[in-house]
Amino acid sequence: MTVQQIATTLGFEILSGEESLSRSVEGIYCCDLLSFVMGRAPADFAWLTVMGNINAAAVASLADVACVVLVDGVLPDAPMLEKAQQQDIAVLAAPGPAFETGLAIDQLLEA
Repeated sequence: MTVQQIATTLGFEILSGEESLSRSVEGIYCCDLLSFVMGRAPADFAWLTVMGNINAAAVASLADVACVVLVDGVLPDAPMLEKAQQQDIAVLAAPGPAFETGLAIDQLLEA
């Protein structure tokens, strides 16, 4: 399933990464500790976090995640959004908490 399909189906707001919306999502990684994400997040996974700053954009690029899903209604700050747009990183905004958001994505991936 693609980033675009997940966003559309679950009603997530697409904040950046128009060209990367066609990337396939292979799984979910939930973590707010950036050093863990850098070393442990698998490529092509959706990364769920509340970290909406420029460091999250850098880590998303390093980890080669399919997208960043900001949970709990968090929105990115201006520097993150600018960096995500420059690097074509898909950033989505989800209103719910990480667990429920991850569960909803997982159910789509399993269908």
